[in-house]
Amino acid sequence: MLTEERHNIILDKLNKKGIVKVNELVKATDTSESTIRRDLTYLEEINKLKRVHGGAALVEGRYNEASFKEKLIHNQQEKVLIAKYAASLIEDGDCIYLDAGTTVYEMTKYINQKDILVVTNGIDHVDPLLEKGIKVYILGGKIKSNTKAVVGVDAITNLSRFRFDKAFIGINAIHLEYDLTTPDSEEAIMKERAIELSGEAFVLADHSKFNKISSVKVADLDKVSIITGKENEEHDKYIQKTEMKVVTE
Repeated sequence: MLTEERHNIILDKLNKKGIVKVNELVKATDTSESTIRRDLTYLEEINKLKRVHGGAALVEGRYNEASFKEKLIHNQQEKVLIAKYAASLIEDGDCIYLDAGTTVYEMTKYINQKDILVVTNGIDHVDPLLEKGIKVYILGGKIKSNTKAVVGVDAITNLSRFRFDKAFIGINAIHLEYDLTTPDSEEAIMKERAIELSGEAFVLADHSKFNKISSVKVADLDKVSIITGKENEEHDKYIQKTEMKVVTE
C-alpha cells in the first residue's frame, strides 16, 4: 500500500471516530506497527493529528480558530434549535452568564425575560440584549479580534465577582476521553471559571464538535450539561458521563 493511501485511511478513521489506536490502524492498512508509528509522527508534524498513548487523536483547530463570522454560518439551523431551547431554560430573576461564541450568540435572539441580569464576555452579544431592555454587564479586558471574546486577567477578575444561576458556554471540541477543549488558553480559563461560578452550566454544541480534541482543556464532562441538535454515534457513552439534551424541533 502506498504511503499516501495509508495516510488517507488514517485520517478518514480519525474524522469518523476522533481517536484511533495503533493496532486498529495496523489491521486497517495491513502493514507493520513501526510503519504506522512513522506515519503518525509525520502526520503530527504537519498538524493533521495529535499523538496520544497507543494511537492518535484528531486535533480540531489546535492552534488557530475560525473567526466569529466564519463560525456563524456553520450548521446554522442546528445552532438555532439549540439556542431556542437554551433560552427557554432561563427564568425570571436569573443571573446568567453568556459565553462568547456563535451558538450562544444565537440565544440573544430568543431571550425575552426582562427581570434577569446577563453577564457576558461576548462583544456581539450586547446590542441584541440592550435592544430588549435587558440589563447587561460586559466584562472588561482584552478583546480577541477573531472571536470577539473578552479575555485576560482583568476579565477573570471581573468575572470572579459574580455568582450565576446558569451559565451557557460555547466549546470547540468534546471528547469522551479528553473532555471539553478549546484552542485558546485565555478563553479556556474564562469558560472554566464561569462553570465553577454557576449553579448550572450548559455547553451548547452542534454535532460537529463531538469526538474532537483541541489543545487546552476547559472542564470535565461531568461538570456540565450538553445541549446539541443531533445524536452522534457515541451518544450512549456520552450520556454515561454527562447529561445531554438532543433538540430536534
